[in-house]
This record gives sequence, C-alpha cells and structure tokens, in this order.
Amino acid sequence: MAFFDFESTAGKSLLGTGDDSEVIKREIEESFEELPIDGLVVEVTDDVVLLAGVAKDFETREKSILIAGNIEGIAQVNADQLVSMEMIANSNAQEEEEREFIEIPEEIFYTIEEGDTLWVIATKYYDDGSKYTHIVDANIEVIKNADLIYAGQTIRIPEVLA
Repeated sequence: MAFFDFESTAGKSLLGTGDDSEVIKREIEESFEELPIDGLVVEVTDDVVLLAGVAKDFETREKSILIAGNIEGIAQVNADQLVSMEMIANSNAQEEEEREFIEIPEEIFYTIEEGDTLWVIATKYYDDGSKYTHIVDANIEVIKNADLIYAGQTIRIPEVLA
C-alpha cells in the first residue's frame, strides 16, 4: 500500500478554513506552473489525504505527496490511486513481457529533525554536503528558502547521478 506518514503537528497551516479537500487540491495545483496531474482528486478524511490521478512522471507524484503531507493536521497520505506515467508503462511492460522494463526509482523520504541542516542531510545521503542543492531542487514546492527548514517537515531525497 502506498501510505506515507507525516508529522501532523508540522507544516503549513491551511486546514479548517473551508473545504479541506479543495484547499489541499489548490495548494498542489498552485505549486506547479502547469498542473502535471491529469484528473487530480483530493479527499480529506480526518488526518488522512487520499490522492488520485495520473502524474506526468514519478517526481511529480512524489512532490504532490509531499505537498499534501506537509500541511499541519495531516498525518498520512494515501497515494494508492496516484500513479505516474512510468508506473503505467512499467505495469504494461510486465503484462506484455516483450516491452523493455522501466525502472522506477525507490522513494526516499526524510523527516527533518531538530538541528538538521540541508548540508548535514546531503552529507548523510550523498557523502557530500555541497550536494544539498539537489535536495532543494527536488523539493522546491516544499522548501521555499534553503536556509529555512523545519523539524517535522518531510522532504524527498532524490537520486543523484554522478
């Protein structure tokens, strides 16, 4: 199952001002120049967000999960019904064995802890703190300022190719 856990006491304070599902959907839509998710559906039940639709790529899927999860009051994001074009292609490839296998990268999410810096996180995952810019670039919708990260915030750690 594609359930992702988040710190419900951290994140952007958006809930409780109207239709929570619409608020989160708008937050996702406004985080991208052009919405790269066809048929985006957002449903909020208590502290769980259900996301559905077809993302243009795997990175967009991950970013949408992070945007929804980094909202105060959200503890889990269910992304079972949010698929990417790569996931669809991979599924088709398995069904039609003659197609080339498309590798889907492993998701690595990291919840920021008190005292963390992007340099320290980059050193932990890449053995090179100067590669923190890859983390910022992969999380531009969540990290608005590289100097301001918050304990409890969940970010994506992208694969860095040499």
